[in-house]
Amino acid sequence: MAKIELWYALRLDPNGTENAETGRESEGTMYDAFIVNPVAGHGFALEAMTKAEDILRERKRQWRVYRTERPGHATELAQRLGMDPDVRAVIAVGGDGTAFEVASGMAGSGKPMGILPTGTGNDFIKSTGIPKEPMKALELILTGTPAPADIGSLNDGCFLNVGGTGFDVTVLDNTEKLKGKYRGLTPYLLGLLKAIFQYRPVHLKLTVDGETEEGDYLICSVANGRYFGGGIPICPVADVHDGFLDLVQVENVPRWKIPFYLPGLLFGRVLSFRYTRHRLVKEVRMEGEKLRVNADGEIFPMDQVCFAVRPGKLMLIHGKDGAK
Repeated sequence: MAKIELWYALRLDPNGTENAETGRESEGTMYDAFIVNPVAGHGFALEAMTKAEDILRERKRQWRVYRTERPGHATELAQRLGMDPDVRAVIAVGGDGTAFEVASGMAGSGKPMGILPTGTGNDFIKSTGIPKEPMKALELILTGTPAPADIGSLNDGCFLNVGGTGFDVTVLDNTEKLKGKYRGLTPYLLGLLKAIFQYRPVHLKLTVDGETEEGDYLICSVANGRYFGGGIPICPVADVHDGFLDLVQVENVPRWKIPFYLPGLLFGRVLSFRYTRHRLVKEVRMEGEKLRVNADGEIFPMDQVCFAVRPGKLMLIHGKDGAK
C-alpha cells in the first residue's frame, strides 16, 4: 500500500479539549475523511479546506485530511478509507478529476462519498444538486443523506461524469494550456474557439448494446452526468440515477458550419440538432485508429474503449436536484 500522508487530524477528547495529533483515533471513533488535491483550483482547494476545518471544529465534528501526492493517489486513499469502519464518509476536495479518482476508489464500498467542489470546472456537481460554493457543499455533507448513484466503467477503470471522443477532446487539449491563466468557463470557451480551426472528424466503429454501426462524428459522448467542459450541457436530460448511460452522437459536419452550432451546444440544444442522435444505453464499445478518449476531463490514448453503466454503485451525498 502506498504511503499515505496524514496532513492534519483533529480529535476531541471526552472533556471537549481539541487535540491535534497524527495517530489514529481511539477504536470506534467515527470521523470524516477529506481527500484534498492541493493543486486543485490553483490552491483554492487548500484555502477552502482551511475554512471547512473552522466549521468542523465549531461543530465538534471529528475529521482527518489527506493530501494527494500524484495522479491516482486519491483512488488509493479512497479504497483504503472506504474499508475503514471508523470512517463516516469520504469527501473529495478538488475538481472533477479528484471526484473521479475518489469515486473510482469508493464505488461498490457502500460508504458515503461527498464532494467539496474547488476545481476549475466542477461539472459533475451540476447534475447532482451539490452547491458550487464549498461551504454550502460542506453543510450538505454534514446534514445530507446519501443515496445510490450510477457510475460508469471504462475498460478496467471507471468514469463518473462524461466520456467519449471527438471535438471535445481537441477542446480539452486546448483548455489545459489555458487553465493556468483563467478559471471557470473562460479556458473552455477559448479552447473551443481554437478547436474549430483544428477540427478533424473521428471515424468510429460502435457496438451499442450488441448492435454494430460505423460512421464519422463531430462528437461521440457517453454521459452519466449532464455537463462537461466547464458547464457545457452535452446531455441536459442525463440522470445519474436511471441505471443507463446517455449516448450522444453528433455526425460529422463541415468545419464552416461548426460556429453556427456552437450557441446551441453551449445553451443545451445539442439534442435537437438534425445531426444528433441520442439514446439510453447500457454498454458502448468504440473502436478507431489512435483514439484519444476523454474520461472526466482526462485524456487517454487507446484504439478501443468500452463504456458500461454500473447502476447504484456509488453512495453519494447530494442535494434535492440529484435525488430520486
